[in-house]
Amino acid sequence: MSFTTLISTGVLAEHLDRVAAPPSRDASTERAFAIVDCRFKLDDVPWGQRMYREGHIPGAVYAHLDLDLSGPKTGANGRHPLPDPSTLIDTFGRLGISSEDQVVAYDQDNGMFASRLWWLLRWLGHDRVAVLDGGFAKWARERAEDGGEVRRPIAVGDEHRPARIFSGTPRPNMLVDVEDVRAALTNRALRLIDARAPERYRGDHEPIDRVPGHIPGAINHFFQSNVDANGSFRDAEELRRGLRQSIGSLQPENTICYCGSGVTACHNLLALEHAGLHGAKLYAGSWSEWASDPSRPIERG
Repeated sequence: MSFTTLISTGVLAEHLDRVAAPPSRDASTERAFAIVDCRFKLDDVPWGQRMYREGHIPGAVYAHLDLDLSGPKTGANGRHPLPDPSTLIDTFGRLGISSEDQVVAYDQDNGMFASRLWWLLRWLGHDRVAVLDGGFAKWARERAEDGGEVRRPIAVGDEHRPARIFSGTPRPNMLVDVEDVRAALTNRALRLIDARAPERYRGDHEPIDRVPGHIPGAINHFFQSNVDANGSFRDAEELRRGLRQSIGSLQPENTICYCGSGVTACHNLLALEHAGLHGAKLYAGSWSEWASDPSRPIERG
């Protein structure tokens, strides 16, 4: 069985014995699991790797948002530009991910960083990837049952999987660039969805990027609305209702998701996929790219 959107802590715990190496029996039904810790804080860059070393899910390797899951910045291509595909292929191989593995990505709780890895793998044609629902926070809460038996083990220090061969080809229909977005401003058949917090979407407050506001015509769907107070995703039907309020009657493939830098937009893309609304696209440069050019229009309020 493949997991392609979300995986529960209970199901992952049942498969920890398949983390280290491919199973010796029927590989067509039982795949090796590659677990990747994606914890990160935008305002404390070393935090994620420090937390990983203090405690992580056994067998997990660490992927750094800036160093592993983003490409070089030019000042005009956003804060977290996409890596070059060939570089990303090498990164996945170095992390011990093969083209046959079932990948599980997690972060501290709600999946905002893990969903970036989820999208990048799918972009290169690898669909067997899921985000751990509730993240490390849920795993740690379930560590012990009634103060006794350990249900969810935790490892410390650094772990490394042997390098594997990963092959992949980018899927161009999953992505749009800044010129596609400019063209979408006058195309009523397309809808832009902004994943940022409402106050940043409106332009009331902009703590990171040069200019406050949003791309004209964009609708705000705050990515946090996809999860409950504990950081677990809402069920598929509830997600579908909420997302439909944002994308309206348009087909999902006519939806373009963006955020500040192409990270939390992937959370909305994951929610759309889990809700059965397939085909939405990512504007990876997002607001940080769009706002870098004063000639591009912006909207506030």
